[in-house]
Amino acid sequence: MFSLGALSKGATDESKVWDVIIIGAGPAGYTAAIYAARFGLDTAIISKDLGGNMALTDLVENYPGFPDGISGAELSKRMYEHVRKYGVGVIFDEVVRIDQTECAYYEGPCQFIVKTKNDKSYRAKAVIIAVGAEPRKLNVPGEREFTGRGVSYCATCDGPLFVGKEVIVVGGGNTALQEALYLHSIGVKVTLVHRREEFRADKILQDRFREAKIPMILNTVVTEIKGKDKVEAVVLKNVKTGETFEKKVNGVFIFIGYEPKTDFVKHLGITDEYGYIKVDMHMRTKVPGIFAAGDVTNVFKQIVVAVGQGAIAANSAKEFLESWGGKVIE
Repeated sequence: MFSLGALSKGATDESKVWDVIIIGAGPAGYTAAIYAARFGLDTAIISKDLGGNMALTDLVENYPGFPDGISGAELSKRMYEHVRKYGVGVIFDEVVRIDQTECAYYEGPCQFIVKTKNDKSYRAKAVIIAVGAEPRKLNVPGEREFTGRGVSYCATCDGPLFVGKEVIVVGGGNTALQEALYLHSIGVKVTLVHRREEFRADKILQDRFREAKIPMILNTVVTEIKGKDKVEAVVLKNVKTGETFEKKVNGVFIFIGYEPKTDFVKHLGITDEYGYIKVDMHMRTKVPGIFAAGDVTNVFKQIVVAVGQGAIAANSAKEFLESWGGKVIE
């Protein structure tokens, strides 16, 4: 991890009213912060970590300008340093609720009260939500008990611990194949388990995966993860025949999609039935002054998409504030 420097200096003043608070420090949040600061908006980021899922990605090969690829951690570091250049305030905390002050919209924008896990409250004229989404769980016996003891959602983080050992990777999308290839490349003995016959990953990844000759168990799901102090085996079930069998493994890497982290705004009525935030083409939610960008909006989950949406959200926040002359309602 890289140094945080003095970026957060003075950011925790609860009496301050920010032009815009950005929740989340992934590619969407970073980009929104860069654009908002360049627009001259007094900007803060609130996030419990830096980089989001991007920082946990071993190799990013499809971000423009890096034809040989770049690690997610390095790309996150560069975005963070870009944010630093503009003096954006950073508050390291987790947002638990957003409330709105009572006001008449004809007088100007209402203030938003952003409440955090550390019992702090921060005020802003506009809010951009860019919290991303977290890995979806299998929700099978043993998964929770063995998380961190053989169950992992990050091959980059935990892969080196399993060199020479047997693991399964669960999933059939881009992330599952990418992470299986990474684990294979560092000497982990990988078998891919997928509930369908076909993969959802890009063709180029499927070709690379098959060239690597990584073993596959298709039409199969994990029904249980077993062990004593750590993972020792999984119980698998063929979804076509109903047959169950046990496979000895040392680790289970799960990549079956993501779930949005939006419980803190569900009371505002801006999420869909899956928890994603609904936005228009300008990244506006149905609550004036609240915008969203990145994976939390249920778009194609790519860094470049999150970056584009972050820029749009910042521009929309600027236009929203300009429509009121930037007036603050006390």
